[in-house]
Amino acid sequence: MGLTLRLQPGHHLRLLEGAAELIPAMVQAIDRARRLVHVETYIFHFAHAALGVAEALERAARRGVEVRLVVDAVGTPRVPAEWVRRFADAGVQWRAFRPLGRLGLLIPSRWRRLHRKLCVVDGVVGFCGGINLIDDQDDVVLGRLARPRLDFALQVSGPLVAEMLEQMEQLWWRMQAVQAAAQRDLRQAWSALREGVTWLDELLRAEPAAPVALRRPEARGAAAALLWRDNLRHRHDIERAYLKAIGSARGQIVIANAYFIPGRRLRRALVQAVRRGVRVRLLIQGKYERFLQYHAPRPVHQALLAAGVEIHEYAPSALHAKVAVVDDRWATVGSSNLDPISLLLAREANVVTTDRRFALALRRRLEQLMQEQGAPLELAALRRRSWADKARDWLAFAVMRTVLFLTGHRY
Repeated sequence: MGLTLRLQPGHHLRLLEGAAELIPAMVQAIDRARRLVHVETYIFHFAHAALGVAEALERAARRGVEVRLVVDAVGTPRVPAEWVRRFADAGVQWRAFRPLGRLGLLIPSRWRRLHRKLCVVDGVVGFCGGINLIDDQDDVVLGRLARPRLDFALQVSGPLVAEMLEQMEQLWWRMQAVQAAAQRDLRQAWSALREGVTWLDELLRAEPAAPVALRRPEARGAAAALLWRDNLRHRHDIERAYLKAIGSARGQIVIANAYFIPGRRLRRALVQAVRRGVRVRLLIQGKYERFLQYHAPRPVHQALLAAGVEIHEYAPSALHAKVAVVDDRWATVGSSNLDPISLLLAREANVVTTDRRFALALRRRLEQLMQEQGAPLELAALRRRSWADKARDWLAFAVMRTVLFLTGHRY
């Protein structure tokens, strides 16, 4: 089933590469906030460059700005005691999304994580992408990296910012209501839901603050849409948007994706695109992080290479990007990987634009990365690997499929 994109005109889109560009832009916006700063992130690592965002949130709260922060309880298992105290003293309100409890991830429902990375300031400027609040050379699995990781985000101004804020506020007040209900305070739970609707309406009606100036804008006046993946009304929106764009491709498809394990429909769409004469190129993670993430994609990679898809592994450091360009007329930047966790379980957010200038600029940057910092993955090399390596690949792939089957998902 296709997806009809609700593209809205009038956006300024600025591509940000890495936390080295995202964090200063966020801090600048937060320091100009007058009414509200709302942040969601999977990982908030209170060290090195990411401390700049924590300090900006603290400053904003101390001058009377409403500051709300949501972190995922798996991605951010603990906030340092110093920052718990500092946030409390300043008035920063923060919540952990779906704490694990004693049984942790043994309960399948707790695999539904908050993976989107969003920030909205005063309903005027927003940030959306794949970059966590962590220094580019810090990695929770690989440790301190020798080179910065590769990742992207967008700074956005225009109609989508209000939509972004509405979704974030809905989640915030729902979390407030759930917490109150868990404490058997049903009156407070109902009050939290009603207060959230009223508060958001008042903010969106208020006179907007002056937007943050966009330096080096990739596109002005761009048409764009915001795509969500949740477990209610938007379960498959991001996947369907990819399928529709890939299905209409006539020239080329370029995808950079950290954890690339596409399901049957996406694999079939990519193979059919190649058969139509479309050039399909992928830039994927080349570093070994975890057993399943490294080995489960290998059977998929081999099948795609055999079909004519070109695959490059990012060589210098870790890759965490989730971006794509189709025919220089469709581009997306967001938090969603093309893997079962992102497409079936996690809360994700992607911006899609049909602005040709933006798509062309992103495609050229991805091509540069492939040519200068990508290592081509060769079909013959995959086939020459030892039987032990191949057995690990198929074991990881089987484990992934089995876990999905046990949770009621087909992929």
